[in-house]
Amino acid sequence: MNFSAENLVEISGVEFAYGSRKLLKGLSLKIPRGKLVAILGASGSGKSTLLRLIGGQIKPDRGTVKVADLIVHELDTRSLYELRRKMGMMFQAGGLFTDMSVYENIAFPMREHARLPESVLRRIVLMKLHAVGLRGTHALAPSELSGGMARRVALARAIAFDPMLAMYDEPFGGLDPISINVIANLIRQLNDALGATSIVVSYDVSEAVKLVDHVYVIADGVVAGEGTPDEMLSSKDPYVHQFMHAKPDGPIAFHYPGRPIRESFGFRRAAP
Repeated sequence: MNFSAENLVEISGVEFAYGSRKLLKGLSLKIPRGKLVAILGASGSGKSTLLRLIGGQIKPDRGTVKVADLIVHELDTRSLYELRRKMGMMFQAGGLFTDMSVYENIAFPMREHARLPESVLRRIVLMKLHAVGLRGTHALAPSELSGGMARRVALARAIAFDPMLAMYDEPFGGLDPISINVIANLIRQLNDALGATSIVVSYDVSEAVKLVDHVYVIADGVVAGEGTPDEMLSSKDPYVHQFMHAKPDGPIAFHYPGRPIRESFGFRRAAP
């Protein structure tokens, strides 16, 4: 990789396993400052796990995760929280607090991490809602929002602190085509307006390639391919080609290779 910009995130030789299931197997990638980067891969490939490693929720078994030249998994609690204040996260299902209004959902991270006068807080919240086209929803409960509106509120909360790094976990999942385009355009516009660095984790190839500057495709615990959207779409690598073009046949298996059914239920083969 030869990015001209300084890298905000550097992941080197990372290995991670859930119990006996090894998910990441020496994965390395870099996210340059000011860019919008997509991390694509099939379900269960470790995309969301990668975001958790960057945010310090979990630690790698091996390898290094660096954000802004800090090794995330070596930080003490106070330093980790300081770093997290510079990050924004949009969760897979939005992650809105159901017992709080839209206004309080967006105000929540600022109430937790900053002592702002209520008048200033109100201006910031309404400004963020205005940025996603939902200023008039501030008094509503999350249950009163459509799926697309809820995802836009979650986006407003993710950028509440004008983060240096914004992470979006499956931002297009379960949305109608119009809502998908609205969310995609907002992510692009907000990244450019804030001068932030953004990571979009998704399996939605068609939307991601229209949105981002650079693409990583991960498979079997490592980077299978990386480049511009056009380079990935024209890749001849069997895995990358199958995934980018949604081909039913190729190295990506449909069935999960688990244990035989009889062994899973405690049965053993009889001795011959």
